[in-house]
Amino acid sequence: MKRSTLTHLARIVAGSFCLSAQLIGHAQSAPTNLWTLRVSDYHADSSPAIAPDGTIYQANFAGKLLAITPQGKVKWTFQINSEIKSSPAIADDGTVYFGARDRKFYAVTPRGKLKWTFPTGAWIDSSPAIGADGTVYFGSWDANFYAFNPDGSKKWVFATSNIVVSSPAIGKDGTIFFGSHDKKFYALKPDGSLLWSFTTGAPIISSPAINSDGTIYLTSTDGNLYALRLDGSELWRLHTGGATESSPVLDENGSIYLSANPWNISVAPNGKIRWRWCSAVPIDASPAVAANGEVYFSAPWRRLFAFQQDGAELWHVDTAANLVASPVIGDDGTVYVSDGQFLRAINSTNGLAPPAKSSWPMFRANARHTGRVPGGN
Repeated sequence: MKRSTLTHLARIVAGSFCLSAQLIGHAQSAPTNLWTLRVSDYHADSSPAIAPDGTIYQANFAGKLLAITPQGKVKWTFQINSEIKSSPAIADDGTVYFGARDRKFYAVTPRGKLKWTFPTGAWIDSSPAIGADGTVYFGSWDANFYAFNPDGSKKWVFATSNIVVSSPAIGKDGTIFFGSHDKKFYALKPDGSLLWSFTTGAPIISSPAINSDGTIYLTSTDGNLYALRLDGSELWRLHTGGATESSPVLDENGSIYLSANPWNISVAPNGKIRWRWCSAVPIDASPAVAANGEVYFSAPWRRLFAFQQDGAELWHVDTAANLVASPVIGDDGTVYVSDGQFLRAINSTNGLAPPAKSSWPMFRANARHTGRVPGGN
């Protein structure tokens, strides 16, 4: 059976949600695969992070944090005895932070040595955010949200009433935003006190994005994409029906991109859908936006797609497994994507382009995964 026929059948399986999907444009030639590195025999949700020197850090469910050169060679491996879902974040001094399912949070030096660790009461799937002053923020399944100093000393703990897997975002003024399974979205002051909270209709498992004007975008498993003002009031909401972990990202014009169940979606700043493209199965990965206008989406089965910002399909590349981890764009324009087994470095057919000049062009805001708006406190 031809691949085109199989793809058509897969979209039919996706159900009535896909019947109105409109594919715009035609795919161009395939991009260049610079290298492929096997990083695990296991499933992995962790997105790669890129240090300023080009080192790529990739974690996996085998309990490994790998440091990889820009040429695709392993520099070192840091091993723990637990799965790692949390995506690593890189501090200004090169320290790599991540959480794990052994209930511990880790700080690892750029040479692969343990700097410090801290035990919490449950799994840590939340990816950390790093403030401009070096403070590290993350949530835990123990229902607490933590702040630590760079030396490993605990700064403060904020208690919610349920699991926290949402990864935090830090605004320009240092306000910390995150969601919880208690259906609430929280805004905390840098001292750990509550600024405000916003209640949604279901648990929040994805991560927020922050526009340069301060607008905060978040999704909830109630199926809505929300836009909130800095004071916590609702600007608008859009019912996408989505209940996946995919987090919103932004282009330089303020348009929003995310995946909601089987849909890859673009939303205008006013909350209206610009376009959508239907895949075969629900998508958890977040997209990424490049400065040349390309938007990179996961699209099961086993593909990374590039679209223009108007929804026209440009190209796709096949992977060994479905993409759960979000793609990352390096400063040199190289796109890194992990399917759990392999990490791939890809060049677009349209040439190298760095991340879009927006406040939140990819998961965790930037390639270092600091989760912080550029120029923030």
